[in-house]
Formats: sequence, structure tokens, C-alpha cells
Amino acid sequence: MNPLDKSKEERATYAAAGVDISAAERLVGRIKDLVRSAGRPEVLAGVGPFAGLFRLGQYREPVLVASADGVGTKLKLAALLGRYDTVGVDLVNHCVNDILTAGAEPLFFLDYLASSDLGEEEKVAVVRGLVSACRAVGCALIGGETADMPDLYAPGDFDLVGFIVGVVERDRIIDGSSIEEGDVLVGLPSSGLHTNGYSLVRQVFGIGKGGDPTAERAVLDRYYPGLGLTLGEVLLIPHRCYYQELKPLLGHIKGMAHITGGGIPGNVARILPDSLAARFDRGLWRVPPIFELIQKTGRISDDEMYRVFNMGLGMVLLCSEEGASAVQQALPEAKAVGRVVTSEGASRVEI
Repeated sequence: MNPLDKSKEERATYAAAGVDISAAERLVGRIKDLVRSAGRPEVLAGVGPFAGLFRLGQYREPVLVASADGVGTKLKLAALLGRYDTVGVDLVNHCVNDILTAGAEPLFFLDYLASSDLGEEEKVAVVRGLVSACRAVGCALIGGETADMPDLYAPGDFDLVGFIVGVVERDRIIDGSSIEEGDVLVGLPSSGLHTNGYSLVRQVFGIGKGGDPTAERAVLDRYYPGLGLTLGEVLLIPHRCYYQELKPLLGHIKGMAHITGGGIPGNVARILPDSLAARFDRGLWRVPPIFELIQKTGRISDDEMYRVFNMGLGMVLLCSEEGASAVQQALPEAKAVGRVVTSEGASRVEI
């Protein structure tokens, strides 16, 4: 039979192909109610129209600061455990931290959620996390895209990406240009792995690799001494946001490195002037037990651990002596973890 010669009863529909327009419209209605609570006075059009509208407020010389990122394969663990309420928090906090390194205030956020068979309740849970994180930093969630992609994503898989725009006055941009020898490296603790290194973690523990889901969930439900939670609970702790803590301290900071993909060496090197290097002292901060468990289980070298993971430092600030003192006085958990030195070799970051 020619597939083009279908009777009325056999005619193809978009829903039968895996895309239910009615369900999508119903979802948008539910999302609108959530998103209204993550707004700002400058928002002129939120979810619904073809484009979000945002009126830039009163600034002397505004510079827009933008970034885009994703949650990565941490999403596989969320799907395995049926926990969709934290990954939206991960995404927003990651993006807010990225533009914070320039001294920017977050203005608005957009998301992209794609899957093949993710249910309505799961999608709403993801958006609920986005909304809560946006509200926490005064950032408007003005739109996004929820895409059904049958055959492109395997059953149960989904992807989550975010786009953020912030603003900073031109004369208040933090760009690392004033960093000099002798400046202090100040580390702020991470809440865990944040959103990086999960492909290595999944390899080490054999999870999210297409095996038996029940067996993989059993691995994530296991308690390990020193963690205080199950492995899965620790791995799903949301990416920490540093905006509210650092906002009043930006005048004391010369440079900021958000420790994401590339670990401490890869990210700190990005903000150092050419003639300078960063020298860390590993004994000056506590490495959380989850990293020790990962390293021991996977027999991973120290160099690889520090190149992949944040190792307990989610943000590294570069400050003068006076600036470091002001930051530590305001934030007792901030630790002086090293110094800026003259670059003498190929390595820009010594740990």
C-alpha cells in the first residue's frame, strides 16, 4: 500500500507523531500563572506573544551583559530519580553567576526545554524551579520555548538551556584589568558539584548510561559514610547562587571566576592579566566528602579532579588585601585560599 493513499481513518496527525498541540496550549496556560510571579516593572510583555518586551530603566551608561548555558547531564540523574523541581534552579543560578562575574545585575531570563515524552507535571515542576530562582534574585522570566522533539530525544531524556541578560554601569564593570601581584584569592564554598562533571560521575558510578533504571536508582539511593544524604540527593543539590551575597561587595572585588567546566585552573586563568598567575594552597579550604568519594571510587588523579570539578570552591574572587578583608568580614565562610603571583612558566594556575 502506498503510504500516501491513506483513508480518512488512517490519516496522520501531529499528536500521533508525538506532538500534542492541545497539551502544549494547556501547558502554556499553567506556565503563565507561574511566570507572573517572576516579573519586574520593566516587563512590558511576558509569556504569550512572539517576543518578550523589557524596558531598560534609568542608567547613566548601561552595558548589557548576556550569557547562555545548560544543566548538562545532571538532567539524567534528575530523570532517573523523578526529581524535576531543582534543575530549573540549577540553570538560573548558573547563568546569574556567570554575568555576576562582570558585576551585572540580572534583568531577564529565557529558557529552552526540549524532550520527546516529558509529562506536563514534570514540565511544570521544571518551570517552577526556574521561577523560584528568578524571584530570589529579582530577575524576570519573560519567555522561552517548550519543544516536543519525538525521535530526537530518547524516551525519558530532556534538555534544559537558559539565556540571561543583565546590566552594569560601564564604569563599574569587573574585568580583572586591575589585578596585580600580591592580590588575594578568596574562595566561596560551593553547594556540591553544581552543574559540572556529571558525565565523569555517571561513568564512575555506572548511572545514566542506558542500563537497568531500577539498578541505577539503587546506586543513587545508597547512603555513603560522611555524606549525610543518599548519593542521589547529594548529586542533585542545586547550583549555588552568589548574587545576593556579593552584590553589596562588588566594589571590593577586582575579578571573579565562576568555577564551572574546566574546574579551578581553567576558569581562574580566564580572568588573569597575561603576566600574572594564581597560586592556590589546597590546605586553606575544605574539600567536601562527595569529591573524595568520587575520586576514590573512580581512582581519579588529583590533577583530573581539579580540572573537572569545583572541589568545594564555587566562586573565586580576586581582591586587594583590604578588599579581601572586607569580603571576609561580611561573609565569614569566605576563605583566603591563595595569592596572585608573577607568571614564571606555562601554568597560569598552580594548585
